Amino acid sequence: MDRLEVMRLFTRVVERRSFTQAARDLAVPRSTATQVIQQLEDRLGARLLQRTTRTVRPTLDGEAYYRRCMSILDDIENAEGAFRGANPRGLLRVEVQGTLARHFLLPALPQFFERYRDVEIAMSESDRWVDVVREGVDCVLRYGALPDSDLVARTVTTLRRITCAAPAYLERHGVPSHPDDMANHRAVGIRSLTTGSLTPFEFTCDGQTRRMDVASFFSVTGTESFRDGVLLGLGLAQMPVFHIERDLAEGRLVQVLPEFPPLSMPVSVLYPTSRQLSPRVRLFIDWVVQRFDAPQFKDQLG
Repeated sequence: MDRLEVMRLFTRVVERRSFTQAARDLAVPRSTATQVIQQLEDRLGARLLQRTTRTVRPTLDGEAYYRRCMSILDDIENAEGAFRGANPRGLLRVEVQGTLARHFLLPALPQFFERYRDVEIAMSESDRWVDVVREGVDCVLRYGALPDSDLVARTVTTLRRITCAAPAYLERHGVPSHPDDMANHRAVGIRSLTTGSLTPFEFTCDGQTRRMDVASFFSVTGTESFRDGVLLGLGLAQMPVFHIERDLAEGRLVQVLPEFPPLSMPVSVLYPTSRQLSPRVRLFIDWVVQRFDAPQFKDQLG
């Protein structure tokens, strides 16, 4: 390996906290990866990695060397991209909430790959809060309010939400006419994977946002189970319009309290502060913004 390849291997080991994962990412034998990093430490005269049976962590010297390596590699990629005038290339690892991926992104991927033939996307779906550096993720697309973190967050759009229920639920419990009526109703709860807490209901009343907890006998952490619970008549819910547009059109769900709408929720793309955006990551983020601006989604945005 030349020195740039060694730098790429070292940064990937640091990010993945694993020789095995880093070697798999870069398509080299694990034994080669271990030997190359050992030779790097010998050449520098410094221990860069703290190895245990479970994980690999950078030492203080390793953290300093990692930052220098990332700066050098980013500069090289940007310089080459600027001068060759070619499309970005390489593997892009993205983490996306499944409902966002299926509705907004996946339908347009054939056109994306037709235009950017040298970009490869490894997309994982999850609602959990990922450690993007440790798990080797380039960027994350998230719906909803974001917890405090060291990540850079860029708001892509906001999605309109409504309060809704299944007709069967409304037949049993009646149709609320004011947020005060929620005391006599129950909800299908959605829990944060990060905190475990239930998301409160929100209503806009006289220009002010009013938040309230609604009794919930069934709660979930996944968006598909959330929708299924509402369709089964287990309670009221506040959901993004894009997720239930067909259910509303076909009468499986009914909007209630339209005069007191919940706040729209942001969709954000996040990436590590420690990295300069590579051309392929910047390209993907710009493409995501364009997708949410597509005319067919106009009625779903806040």
